[in-house]
Amino acid sequence: MSLTAAHRRARLSERDCDLDTFRALVERRTDPADYPHAVAVERSIPVYDAARAADREALREELVRALTDGPGVVAFRGAFEPAVVDAATAVFEALIAGQRASGAGAGDHFAPPGANDRVWNALEKAALHDPEVFADYYANEVLALAAEAWLGPGYQVTSQINVVNPGGAAQTAHRDYHLGFLPAEAAAAYPAHVHRLSPVLTLQGAVAHCDMPVESGPTLYLPYSQAYEPGYLAWRLPAFQAYFDRHHVQLPLAKGDAVFFNPALFHAAGGNRSADSRRMANLLQISSAFGRAMETVDREAVVNAVYPVLLRRRAAGADQRWLDRVIAASAEGYPFPTNLDNDPPVDGLAPPAQADLVRRALREGRTPEELRAELRAAAGRRES
Repeated sequence: MSLTAAHRRARLSERDCDLDTFRALVERRTDPADYPHAVAVERSIPVYDAARAADREALREELVRALTDGPGVVAFRGAFEPAVVDAATAVFEALIAGQRASGAGAGDHFAPPGANDRVWNALEKAALHDPEVFADYYANEVLALAAEAWLGPGYQVTSQINVVNPGGAAQTAHRDYHLGFLPAEAAAAYPAHVHRLSPVLTLQGAVAHCDMPVESGPTLYLPYSQAYEPGYLAWRLPAFQAYFDRHHVQLPLAKGDAVFFNPALFHAAGGNRSADSRRMANLLQISSAFGRAMETVDREAVVNAVYPVLLRRRAAGADQRWLDRVIAASAEGYPFPTNLDNDPPVDGLAPPAQADLVRRALREGRTPEELRAELRAAAGRRES
């Protein structure tokens, strides 16, 4: 099926995932002439010199082209000054040491728990640990340039520290937040235009906090894969995973380099085959200002008010679709943002949403008091 036909579909399914179509899309080379501000194109990835990023308006336009219709990933050499990186690294190491001393473990998306050292919500933790270092680090011009180019003003930065230790296995190829964190059947429930929208709500980035030769496992990318519309349904399929394994590229990084990429790009952290390199990266997830509702709603209070009605109507014979519609209008149906230290993913890539708790309580016949306590506990786990 052609991409044009895919764009005409209101819904996508795994039946739309055609490997030959995918191959035709991703098996191309990046023409350096398309990226005149880049100092090089390496492994189809435009590479920029942060010291030469003077024409910000023209560079913004070029970055958008690269992330949308181009290879989907760009790199900046020397994006962060070494002294600033070293100061932040010391903060991150202190956070990791404190996490270990407390016995707290951090799970990982797309990799076995314990394989890496992971610090969730490193942005807040770093700011509270050393606000001077935080300010120097996040005053970075390249970060702001990339975020404004892709998302416009009003963006929100979050950060997770990931240290892949020697022997750490590679992640599986995946797409990222939002739709990339949903099971395939849940992603398929969203219409095709939402699949097209999801990537423009987030910018992914990573800052190298040490030199990252290929044997240390820098991120694996499949250039141009972000443009494959059914990709949120395709990336889990064995044929697409196998293709990624054969055709991905890796870009070695030096300390202070940064990469930014479209969250729909097929990517994965590489395996650390080195003997002694603890590969540390600050993973940046920068969100659009528009990913929020207009009004603040105390959905916990709404659910507690409505749940007795749901119990009575269920007992009176209301069908599940009727109940689900009321739950959808009253409860929070999305599990993020949350505190992943306290509210880790369960049976998947995301913790249960408030609506999941309501449906389970209703199914199991829990009392309003029991649900009230469970919702309060869940709200407490979400707090930073």
